[in-house]
Amino acid sequence: MIIAVLGLGEAGGLISAGLAEAGAQVRGYDPRVDPPPGVQRCGSDAEACEGAVLVLSLNSAADAPQALADGIAGCGPGTLWADLNTASPGEKQNLEKAAGDRVRVVDVALMSPVPGHGLFTPMTASGPAAGAYAEVMRPLGAEVDVLDGPVGAAATHKLLRSVFYKGLAAAVLEATAAARAAGLSEWLRGNIAEELIRADAATLQRLLTGSKTHAVRRIHEMEAAERLLDDLGVPARVTRASRDWLADLAGGAEP
Repeated sequence: MIIAVLGLGEAGGLISAGLAEAGAQVRGYDPRVDPPPGVQRCGSDAEACEGAVLVLSLNSAADAPQALADGIAGCGPGTLWADLNTASPGEKQNLEKAAGDRVRVVDVALMSPVPGHGLFTPMTASGPAAGAYAEVMRPLGAEVDVLDGPVGAAATHKLLRSVFYKGLAAAVLEATAAARAAGLSEWLRGNIAEELIRADAATLQRLLTGSKTHAVRRIHEMEAAERLLDDLGVPARVTRASRDWLADLAGGAEP
């Protein structure tokens, strides 16, 4: 079984190496990166796709349309074209439209960082051919959760999680930068750790209902926090966004 991997950077290199170790014949192309051991070097996207039952596009969201345009010439009828790049649902759907009936596009979202997991990185897949993708990848060791829904559904699930996780990280970065400027770094880091350890399912509900119920008071609190960060010389990006969300809630918006 031949699997083509287009893009051999961090994610592509680790996943292609894992596929080769699992027994697949892996053909790779990346104009800037050498393939890992066990992966056959090819001179173009189209060459890598020749004879492949599955193509993994792991270049970038910006490069994915060109990779499809270049690689599709090497694909046979019914080839699975899995786009593993982080992109919006609309971008994934545009790939499906561009492919037409030449290949079967699958929207695949990598649900955790690839380093440390490689081929075993949890994936979600959507689109009419998502089940066929799972049938190829699961016997090789991949963890694939097939979602109901069209191409773009997997991207939607991933990006909704990203709003939370990356937003949480941004809030922690802003708060700890301010604490460092105030000479309270150790205290705040301990406080954040304690809150995260105590968090449970009820925490989510308290965040949602409390933000709505106490929106007006919390607006004033975040305005004071913004002035503190200004005095400390720390950009209050997340603090201002929090204030604006509370203002919307006070005005009747639903959390």
